[in-house]
Amino acid sequence: MKPKKSFWQNLPKPLFVLAPMADVTDCAFREIIAKYSRHGEAQGGPHVFWTEFVSADGLCSPGREVLLRDLEFSENERPIVAQLFGSNPENMFKAAKLCVEKGFDGIDINMGCPDKSIEKQGSGAAMIKNPMLAQAIIRAAQEGSGLPVSVKTRIGYNKIEWKEWLPFILEMKPAALTIHLRTRKEMSLVPAHWEMMPEIVEFVREKNKELGNEMMPIIGNGDVLSVAHARELIKKSGCNGAMLGRAIFGNPWLFDETKNKDTIILEEKFRVLLEHTKLFERKLGDIKSFAIMKKHYKAYVNGFDGAKELRVNLMEKENSREIEEEIKVFLNTKKSVQ
Repeated sequence: MKPKKSFWQNLPKPLFVLAPMADVTDCAFREIIAKYSRHGEAQGGPHVFWTEFVSADGLCSPGREVLLRDLEFSENERPIVAQLFGSNPENMFKAAKLCVEKGFDGIDINMGCPDKSIEKQGSGAAMIKNPMLAQAIIRAAQEGSGLPVSVKTRIGYNKIEWKEWLPFILEMKPAALTIHLRTRKEMSLVPAHWEMMPEIVEFVREKNKELGNEMMPIIGNGDVLSVAHARELIKKSGCNGAMLGRAIFGNPWLFDETKNKDTIILEEKFRVLLEHTKLFERKLGDIKSFAIMKKHYKAYVNGFDGAKELRVNLMEKENSREIEEEIKVFLNTKKSVQ
């Protein structure tokens, strides 16, 4: 397919983007984030959404109908990128074509996930050990879609080896490059190596000149706590943007720079928690376990008197009606004590 003009080149800098996280950044939560982070408005964000990562092999299998739900999105999430993983170029080609049919703005290839079940398939971080296959996978996505294809990866597998690894990706002219600043071996057990980013940025830019590539956005990932923190890291490192992941838990206001997170009252947090829960039930309740929501409750419900007890009680609930009743009891008890 003839490549479409990359939306990446028209985005503001610095870039603040949302990390793809399995069983976290589903279509329900992304819709909540878009609303409460004021996506598309001044000082709002994120600038780009990612789906959860989806198996290219699975999308080519008889059971793909359930997986297709992971590729659902709303118009207010644009630009949105479908993140795929896989080690079969033919299936990646077909999955990329499907992403065009679904109306995505771009495709991202996951080449950094350390999950053992993903690596057994030769995907995720295992790609770092097989750079020729990695190139074939990127090429398949590009040829199958014509969309801008970006890559998310790490600085190495068992050791820091980005100087050896990144040139293979850059040869494929990706539309953007996100680098998780840890090796696969390090998982998330050590601080992200942001001190390496200035050298990585210089290396990537010089390599792109050598290859005659357009300068794509370079995005850093790992331990980014807030948009303000992201601005500091971007300024120090010279990269174009930062990806925020774990900081979004319980905080759909994360990308709204006009919002003082310390002033969000408890009732507002609970209101959004319930809205999120009902949206999850409506969009995904027929195919996903309600237990997925409970990891969000741990983040929404903390930092106030009685939070631990309320969290314990919420963990026992099985639907939004029970959650709503438990919160009402908590608030009524709180008011009567006051």
